[in-house]
Amino acid sequence: MPDLHPAATVGDLSEDVILARILERLGPADVAVGPGDDAAVLDLADARAVVTTDTLVHGPDFRLAWSNGRDLGAKSAAVNLADIAAMGARPVALFVALAMPPSTTLAFVEDLATGLREACDELAPGCRVAGGDLTISETLTIAVTAIGELTPGGRPVLRSGARVGDVVAIAGDVGVAAAGLDILFERFRDAAGEPVAVDASVLTDAERAAVAGQLRPRPPIAAGTRAAAAGATAMMDVSDGLVRDARRLARASGVTLDLERASLEPDSERALRGGEDHALLATFPAQTPLPRPFRIIGVVRDAGEATVTVDGVPADGPGGWDPYRDWDGAAG
Repeated sequence: MPDLHPAATVGDLSEDVILARILERLGPADVAVGPGDDAAVLDLADARAVVTTDTLVHGPDFRLAWSNGRDLGAKSAAVNLADIAAMGARPVALFVALAMPPSTTLAFVEDLATGLREACDELAPGCRVAGGDLTISETLTIAVTAIGELTPGGRPVLRSGARVGDVVAIAGDVGVAAAGLDILFERFRDAAGEPVAVDASVLTDAERAAVAGQLRPRPPIAAGTRAAAAGATAMMDVSDGLVRDARRLARASGVTLDLERASLEPDSERALRGGEDHALLATFPAQTPLPRPFRIIGVVRDAGEATVTVDGVPADGPGGWDPYRDWDGAAG
C-alpha cells in the first residue's frame, strides 16, 4: 500500500485505495465471507437473524465542526447496535455505506473506520464491519445496516408485549446527550449561528461528559440479551426521547406507562424529553430480578388511552426529536 499524505482527499484517490485504507483499520471480520465479494456470508447459530438500518446525515444528525472522525464512526455504530440489542439479540456484523464529498480527507475516513472498530470492540465484542459501499455526495452521509442473531430457541423482544402490572425499567443514560446538545448549541456557535470547534478546556467535568454523551454515546448493548433472558415482555431503544419512545411502546402494547419523575433525577425534564442516549427501555413482570444495569422507573397500568403518564399525570406534548418537525435546515 503506497504512503499517502493524510491531507489527501477522497476526490484525489480511487475507490480501491480508499477501501483498502478503511479495511486496514477495521481489521478482519469473523464471518464466513467478509469484504471483497458482492455480499458477505454469515454463519448464524440458527436462521433467526435480526436486521436494522440507520442513516446519519451532516446537518440534521451531526456537525463536522463538533464531531471528529473517530467519534462519528463510533456513534454510527452505536445507534445501530442499540437497535439490535433492543430486540434481545446479539450484534453480529455491520455493513457501512459512505457517501462523501470529494474534499473529505483520507485521514478523516481512516479515523471514521477506527471509530467503527472501537465501538464494536467496546460495545459488542465479536461484531465487525463485514461490508459496505463508497460513493460521492455533496453531503457526508453514513448509512449502517446491522445484523444480529437471537440465541438458539430465543425470541425477539417486541414493543407490543408489555402487560398491566409489569415494571418499567431503563438501562443506560437518559438526558445526558440532550444536555450535551444544549451545551454545543449554546456555547460552540459563532455570531452567525454556525458551529465552531469544541474547546473542552472551558468545560467542567460534568459538561465534558454530557458533550461526550451526545457525540459518542455508549449504550449498554450487552443488556439487551440479558433482558431477553430475564423475561422482558417489551423493549425498545430510546433514540428520540423517553416520553416519545415510551408512548410508542405504550401504543404498541395497548397499555399506559406511568413513569416516576423522582427516578429520573437529577434532571428529570431532560431525561423525559431528551433523546440520542440510546438507552434500552423495557418492561418486566413484577418481582423479576432485573438484569444489570436496568433500574425501575415506573409501572405499566391499564389503558383508557394507550399513552404515557408521569406520576399519574398525562405527559403533554411529544417531547424528544422528530427529524421532520424539529430540524431547521438553515441551522445546518
